[in-house]
Amino acid sequence: MTEAITKDRKRIEQDSFIERLKGPVRPAEMITAYSFEHVDSHYHATYCCMIPKERIEKSLEDMGWELSCGDGLPGAVIYHDKGQETVKYLRFGDDSGIEPLVICRDFYGMRDGYKEISEEFRLFHRLYHDRKQDQYIKIDDAGNEEVIAIVEPGRVKVRLKEIRQFLAIKEMYLVQMFDCREHSLYSLADLGIPEGERSQVRDNLFAYALGYGDLSGFDDCKAFSRLLAKRLFSPLPKEKSGFWGFAEKKEDRYEDFIIGQDDDGEDMFCTCNPGMLANYFGANPDMPHYLTPVHFKKEVLNKYYQQPQKYSVDDGYLACGSLWGLTMDNHHKETVVAWLGDLGKSLFYEEQLHWKSFNVAPVGGISETFHKRQILAEFADSDRPEHVFKYRYQSLFDICKSRLGWQILLPLEKEDKHYLDAIRIPASDAQKDFDELVLGLTKVLVDSLNEKQLNSRIPKEDLAEPKGSIAKLEKFLIGLPVDGSEEHIKFLRDLQSLRSSGAAHRKGSNYKKIAKAFGVDDQNLRRVFEGILVKAIEYLEFLKAIVDCRELSNR
Repeated sequence: MTEAITKDRKRIEQDSFIERLKGPVRPAEMITAYSFEHVDSHYHATYCCMIPKERIEKSLEDMGWELSCGDGLPGAVIYHDKGQETVKYLRFGDDSGIEPLVICRDFYGMRDGYKEISEEFRLFHRLYHDRKQDQYIKIDDAGNEEVIAIVEPGRVKVRLKEIRQFLAIKEMYLVQMFDCREHSLYSLADLGIPEGERSQVRDNLFAYALGYGDLSGFDDCKAFSRLLAKRLFSPLPKEKSGFWGFAEKKEDRYEDFIIGQDDDGEDMFCTCNPGMLANYFGANPDMPHYLTPVHFKKEVLNKYYQQPQKYSVDDGYLACGSLWGLTMDNHHKETVVAWLGDLGKSLFYEEQLHWKSFNVAPVGGISETFHKRQILAEFADSDRPEHVFKYRYQSLFDICKSRLGWQILLPLEKEDKHYLDAIRIPASDAQKDFDELVLGLTKVLVDSLNEKQLNSRIPKEDLAEPKGSIAKLEKFLIGLPVDGSEEHIKFLRDLQSLRSSGAAHRKGSNYKKIAKAFGVDDQNLRRVFEGILVKAIEYLEFLKAIVDCRELSNR
């Protein structure tokens, strides 16, 4: 037998594919819920459906598909009994109890068809559909995201763990069905396969039937094999379903944090379990108090700043969407502080581990702002530049809306809002962080200037002269009874130059020149950006004063 015939026989016998189907599938793996491949002499189709437990034996005895692609849609059946006609609505088209996991939508060739994952499955796991990637994402209680299903051209894949959790509640099994055909240019005799040979095998929840046939006289191929196979997946126990009311309650876990140092300078640790801490009501008197301050490096917040679509870092509060939030003291220059008990009450264990990696021995106490708010129950404004900047920005927006009816600084688009959210004094002197913050601040203060409205308020004879948004703002300010515009215009131009020569392009002589104006060479980048932010606050206050003037309101 030649090497080519031997290779073709192996392909026709489909042994390697059968072995893959018999192999174990881990819960974290994706399985193919739908696929269709037809290339030359190769034809493979895969489809899934869910069946009641009582149909398991019947399914494994009969290799025919329980459900075909496109079936499983709502329908009706008509019964006749003694001349009486009864119509019954059926959600999945028949009363067999079989349900599709993937629905093949077809629109008679008038619109493009597509594959749709069972709505009940999507709602059960509260999956978010990322339409751009055509992926389905699951968000857990801690805010972690995992891809559960992927829809690709000709293929749909779904993670097995979530399928089995769904099956647990429905008390059903999943049937993965295969129809695989291979054609050969050689006859069965050439391949050494007896004509009409057929095998049917059952191994626990896996079964297949493999048959061979002669194609002589139909096309260029002379022989074929057809494999019909089924692989069943059992449900998880209901307590493993993850569904409220059925799932077992997991024991809470708590980390230990540094709360001080002993006389020898060794770190002292304590659990953040709220139930084991002292409080003002007499609980656990021998333990540290719930309101024990725990200190962390500023870098602890970088993770949250870098994912503004998920987290928000505000004045005194960190939030993950509407899932969880942590009250914190982010008013210190060097550290972030949180109450020991709040770390255990507000953060999931995995999040506690993140915070612990930045835990340091206490450096002083809590800030004055945090003390007034948390201990004295007083209203207290933050004096941190990043917080003041955002207050001033919002204040300018509000007064422009009420006094002018138009905005000097256009509101950021949704895709750009993260630039504003991320503005802060950086936690380190990393050049990358500094460049990104300069870029964001320029987006907010310069690129957002409302050129259309400024143009409409500049004398026509001066319109041809100013080029760029800063020049138009400068021309607009002429004639208004406010002083000091020159220093703010210079600040905007310097900021734009710093962005253009550094963050947006390769750094060269232009960058060194403008960086010197900001003192980059003489100070660390954290201090430099703090100075830039202070000037930005003064600029916003200047614009607010302009809006307050009667002359502008009448223009």
